[in-house]
Amino acid sequence: DLSNCKLMTFPVGIYKAMRSVTEGIHHISLANNELKSLTSRFITTFSQLRELNLAGNYLHRLPEELSSLLHLHTINLSRNRFRSFPEPLVAAARLETIDLEENEITEVPVEKLASMTSLRSLNLRANPVIPEMRLLIRPLVPFDLLLSPEEPVPEA
Repeated sequence: DLSNCKLMTFPVGIYKAMRSVTEGIHHISLANNELKSLTSRFITTFSQLRELNLAGNYLHRLPEELSSLLHLHTINLSRNRFRSFPEPLVAAARLETIDLEENEITEVPVEKLASMTSLRSLNLRANPVIPEMRLLIRPLVPFDLLLSPEEPVPEA
């Protein structure tokens, strides 16, 4: 747990210090730091992750290597800077829970999400998801979808 440490990057020294035990690390929390990106080295080093908490950072994209995390079932990316849905997530085979609350996402890859057989919950609350997406998503997705209520349209 390296939450609330004001980290701007993942400490390189930790890769070396934990080299012999990375296979046994299943949960990592880097919540509430100042991370702007996650490196492919992080993903390949901690290849046995099951839960990853990156809430409260400045992330706006994820490395493609995320799809190589074959055991990852929960990822928390709430309170970050994503403007679009992080595409590497749809290739993560075992993801069950994705939390993207409080980002800046307007559109989501509905068809790709619908084909994610393990996905059970997607939290998109407090995102400006466009109305067209809202209409498409509900009938197509077989998982719990959390969206904020739409803002009423002001009358002229």
